[in-house]
Amino acid sequence: MTHLLRPEGHTGDELKLTRRMLGGLFFSGYATAALAQSAQPVTTSAEGLVIDEVSYPAPDGFDLPAYVARPAGDGPHPCVVVVSEIFGVHDYIKDVCRRLARSGYVAVAPAFFVRVEDPAPLSDMARIRQIVNAASHEQVMGDVSATLEWLSGQLYADAERLGITGFCWGGAVTWMACARFAAFDAGVAWYGRLVPPEQPTGEARSWPVDVAADLKAPVLGLYAENDAGIPLSSVEQMREALIAGGQEGSRIDVYPGTQHGFHADYRASYDEAAAREGWAALLAHFSAHL
Repeated sequence: MTHLLRPEGHTGDELKLTRRMLGGLFFSGYATAALAQSAQPVTTSAEGLVIDEVSYPAPDGFDLPAYVARPAGDGPHPCVVVVSEIFGVHDYIKDVCRRLARSGYVAVAPAFFVRVEDPAPLSDMARIRQIVNAASHEQVMGDVSATLEWLSGQLYADAERLGITGFCWGGAVTWMACARFAAFDAGVAWYGRLVPPEQPTGEARSWPVDVAADLKAPVLGLYAENDAGIPLSSVEQMREALIAGGQEGSRIDVYPGTQHGFHADYRASYDEAAAREGWAALLAHFSAHL
């Protein structure tokens, strides 16, 4: 039985029933709270790819939904876990999975937040933050572990070649997962928090700067020069921690003139040139290590 993390949330059974009635596991559209009116998001065709919506058991017994995009054919193909921003698995994250699949990877995006509620269709940022804060660090690491276990059972997936990438909230998860799991061969973290927030979330946990020495795979950090929430001082702290920890394979690149979310093509902060450059860096990093 699924336990509620918030009294106003939904149980796993309710979520599955609702999504079956709607004809899919995931919200169709871009995150309502962040969609820019002038946005012209990149749309990657699914032609020639295999797209699926799956679910598998997490350590707490929750039936964890995930969006999967992969190349057609038997494989086995290298794999990348895709970790969303605070808005969950919406059309931008699905498109990222399809982009990775077009480059030869099995891309899997777990829905970390839906134990409580899917944040993608919501416009109330206070409610979205409640949903995100309910996803504890250990729950998220457990969900990553479940995703790795599920991939290991797929014949088309090469579980010996594993990467992880994430955006914003998911960028921090990327650093933490590469410190936790030896199974990962590489990570790419897009503008994820590096140091503890000034206002604690109420959960006692570590942050990337605390575990820099524990990284078990090289991580490429892609960060914005003008990020209001992640100042360059915290980037320098992380760089110093990587050096002190002997992490010569990991580095952080900062993109001049950019803001937080510069890769998110549905948001006002999108920077096409930096997004393209960052994506090329991601592909090069994964190509070198997976």
